[in-house]
Amino acid sequence: MTLLFGCPGWNEGVLHAHAFIKSGMAKRCLVIGAETLSRVVDPYDRDSMIYADGAGAVVVEATPEDRGLLSFESATYALEESEYLNFGSSYHHQHDVDVRFIKMKGRKIYEFALSKVPLAMQACLQKAAIDISSVKKVLIHQANERMDEAILIRFYALYNMQPPCDIMPMSIHNLGNSSVATIPTLYDMIAHGELGNHKFQEGDIILFASVGAGMNIDAFTYRM
Repeated sequence: MTLLFGCPGWNEGVLHAHAFIKSGMAKRCLVIGAETLSRVVDPYDRDSMIYADGAGAVVVEATPEDRGLLSFESATYALEESEYLNFGSSYHHQHDVDVRFIKMKGRKIYEFALSKVPLAMQACLQKAAIDISSVKKVLIHQANERMDEAILIRFYALYNMQPPCDIMPMSIHNLGNSSVATIPTLYDMIAHGELGNHKFQEGDIILFASVGAGMNIDAFTYRM
């Protein structure tokens, strides 16, 4: 099945795979996040400079152990927020006006993300009855490093805390914003020891979160 959920699409795919497995409809699911944003990037739009192509995939399967997805939060805001990301003409006045490129209202997206994503992350911990001190890594969609850092600070502020050092790995400086591919490729880099000192250990609690076109948000907690 294909999910049109924007940047949080891979996270949403994991949630769907979890639902299929829990319902007994499937024992194993392949969740793929792939994007070719280069097809719709306006070379005259500086807001598009960080967009990138990418693909990442995982196999999700049932396990008898107390591991895997523990809780989740997912929501769509598609009224006044629906045009925060849209298609528009090139900023170059001589370009074909009938050709559309991806455009975004950066400030609106930034404000939306800071108001919604930290609360979704908090809801996940509450649903799973997990103390924030148990979270070992926070994997956030790599859209904008400044925005991700602000989300993390806002999230920990809900607990009157400062974010621990090295809890939020970043790959945007190498791979850019590849939409639905950013989190699975980030996960793969950590799993293969390709992102500095970041690593996973059995039993670690990982908090995943994303925000993007729609506007959509989702988050889930996962025990390695």
